[in-house]
Amino acid sequence: PAFSSDFRSNCSPYELARFDHHLLRHSNMNAPDRYERFVVPEGMTKVSYQRDMKIMNAATFTIEREDHTIGNVLRMQLHRDPNVLFAGYKLPHPLQYKIIVKVQTTSQSSPMQAYKQAINDLDKELDHLRHVFEAEVEQKKTEFY
Repeated sequence: PAFSSDFRSNCSPYELARFDHHLLRHSNMNAPDRYERFVVPEGMTKVSYQRDMKIMNAATFTIEREDHTIGNVLRMQLHRDPNVLFAGYKLPHPLQYKIIVKVQTTSQSSPMQAYKQAINDLDKELDHLRHVFEAEVEQKKTEFY
């Protein structure tokens, strides 16, 4: 610690607790609050779209308040589409809570169509997974009770 043992020996337990709390609280002063990782601020859109002007049928989607979990699942779902030529994502910086997804498609589709289809397919898959999980939980409940 930054203070000598004399400082600690002359303090009451209450003062020591307050001092330790102060050190702990201010040790992460530059870190943003946890909720900022998940809650989209007012006035900010969850997903933004920008067409690529240099590459045909390519676009960039910026998804706010998401990380590798959504980025990788979305990328893999986009790769299942035969009209998708390229799908990749990146996190620009660990303290920026957003992912940037790049998509390029054949002339038979558009990046927006591929993105919407991937989201719809993932929604259906997750809904199916939830129903299967709930059915298994109910079955296990009846077996044990």
